[in-house]
Amino acid sequence: MNSGQGAIPMDKLWQDVTERSADDPSLVIDVAGFEGPLDLLLHLARSQKVDLSRISVLALAEQYLQFVESARRVRIELAADYLVMAAWLAYLKSRLLIPQQVKGDDGPTGEEMAATLAFRLRRLEAMREAASQLINRNRLGRDIFARGAPEHIPHRVQSAYDASLYDLLSAYANLRQRTAVTQVTIERRKVWSLVDARELLTRMLGEIADWTALQTYLLPYLPPEDRVTATASAFAASLELVREGKLDIRQDGAFQPIYLRAGSGRLAAETSQPGAGE
Repeated sequence: MNSGQGAIPMDKLWQDVTERSADDPSLVIDVAGFEGPLDLLLHLARSQKVDLSRISVLALAEQYLQFVESARRVRIELAADYLVMAAWLAYLKSRLLIPQQVKGDDGPTGEEMAATLAFRLRRLEAMREAASQLINRNRLGRDIFARGAPEHIPHRVQSAYDASLYDLLSAYANLRQRTAVTQVTIERRKVWSLVDARELLTRMLGEIADWTALQTYLLPYLPPEDRVTATASAFAASLELVREGKLDIRQDGAFQPIYLRAGSGRLAAETSQPGAGE
């Protein structure tokens, strides 16, 4: 904005409209408050207080041109868009004032140009109205409020135990029973078979010519956990050898040691062999 000697103060041009009388024809407008020349035209159309569908485009163009001329007189620097709109409105005014169009002119007529301008103003008015409705809607947190979150109420729990010693022991036993291992695996015992015991006694026949306790040949060579099964299997095998005449067996009393010796039938067979007496 340029200012010089004799220029009209801007405060007088930008005074509030309510401070002026209704008959004052002066144009008071804030250029910086408009988004463009079309916005300025919409403001001028509203000042006529008529419907945009019945607005006088010619009168609106004259008001706009007067505004541009007033701005030039007070040396206000206008944007190029405002000057372009002023030139276009001057052209529109000239087309509206000419009753007959030149033949062969393919351009739009003045009425068509005026209708196009009126349509653009109505469309801008509709957009402004929609924007105003959106802005003036109730806002969350200002006009309306969401449902409040439930207030957290702390809970303090105090436990009171009323149990006897029997109840405590029962609860502990139930807990141990639920957590105890229920699967029991019994390790398989090592058992001497009769075949093994018979083979062992057969190898020992030549060494037991006299009465000898059965455990004498078993206990020194077996671990403690295998002595019971070895004794039982050896006793069963010795009974079979006695039945075959290869072994003699005796026991002096109940729960007394069992004695073994080579059978008389086996000794007679060995002595009857050729070369046995040599």
